[in-house]
Amino acid sequence: MSPFTRLAVTHALMMAGDAAMVVALADSFFFSVELDAARTQVLMFLAISFAPFLFVAPLIGPLIDRIAGGRRLVIQTVAIARLVLLILMAQYIDGIVLFPLVFGSLVLQKTYVVSKSALVPSTVRSETELVEANSKLGLLSGITGAVAVIPAGILLKTVGPGGALVYGAILFGLSFASATKLPKEVVADHAAGEEESAQLHSSGLQVASLAMTVLRANVGFTFFHLAFWLRSQDKGTLLFGAAVGVSAVATMIGNAIAPRLRARMQEETMLSAALVVSAAGGIGLAALGGPVAGVLVAAVVNFVASIGRLSFESIVQRDAPGANQGRAFASFETRFQFAWAAAAFVAVAIRVPGEIGFLIVGVVAAATLVNLRVGTSRSRSGPKRRRRRRPSQGRGRSRRARRPPPRARGQRPPADRRPRPNS
Repeated sequence: MSPFTRLAVTHALMMAGDAAMVVALADSFFFSVELDAARTQVLMFLAISFAPFLFVAPLIGPLIDRIAGGRRLVIQTVAIARLVLLILMAQYIDGIVLFPLVFGSLVLQKTYVVSKSALVPSTVRSETELVEANSKLGLLSGITGAVAVIPAGILLKTVGPGGALVYGAILFGLSFASATKLPKEVVADHAAGEEESAQLHSSGLQVASLAMTVLRANVGFTFFHLAFWLRSQDKGTLLFGAAVGVSAVATMIGNAIAPRLRARMQEETMLSAALVVSAAGGIGLAALGGPVAGVLVAAVVNFVASIGRLSFESIVQRDAPGANQGRAFASFETRFQFAWAAAAFVAVAIRVPGEIGFLIVGVVAAATLVNLRVGTSRSRSGPKRRRRRRPSQGRGRSRRARRPPPRARGQRPPADRRPRPNS
């Protein structure tokens, strides 16, 4: 079994465990507590659980990358920790203790995503395979998530939330067993040099990074905005479940068509198209209004995020060829997870109608699109201006200056340039 196949199996089991947990929580105290109390609890645990991750991850991440099998160890630890948390959730499914357990599991899920991003480059042989590998993993997560919810839903109806959570715990146990077979690679055996830092901080890459940050932030904002707003609607729990399911399908479709789009257009064009769809979808569905529009917004933001992810990864490979890909992807993924969490916090903190939330998604995407186009045009025009000002090569004279002046009609060439007669 190839290293990538082993990572794919581990990833599929982790995503299946995630899906089982979401299904179990749909009929639990987590979504049944009164709205105002729920907002307070969610805000508190978002801050408490994500603050350590966001501040510690950038510090310990580089250290883990220099340890042989460091990222593999992180994935194994996450799998075991999530197994334990799901067992505890099954015991405290109707109590306030469920909140810290859920958010602890959410932080571990984000930790896994960062470690997986760092490990993928070591499982492939070329940059082309790297882009394809990330697309395949995204597609695989959608398929396994859709399949895993079926037994989880059956257990939810027959046994209750506890049964679905135990099922998820078993999946995380299997993911731990699979993770023990992952390659024991050193992601980065030395600190980033000046060349790598300069490439990763180029203007074009930073503009693209901001665009991807906004796409990921819109996902977090939409998820929590709908989680609270739909609960005030008729059949709110059912609608939120539909939004989660449609989001998974949209992500799967995006990962399936993204490689084909990349073969037909430039990476910046793909990223711009993702922002255009996000802006049009948010603004247009805000005008349409209603719970169904909210479900469609969830589909749009997850679809464009999967398109944007592949285009951004391609930009990193193109503009930072001297960078350690595993370290670079882990660093950017940490930034994207911070954006997701910060946008989720905003969605819970503010109390706006559903349509206003959709409008926020569209307007932010539109503003980011303008920034991307302006930043891209500047990054492209800058090198051209430098090339025009580059001093000429040679002994202080340009190539044009060394050419002989044109002769008038009938003028004989100089003696040293006249053709010699054949001897």
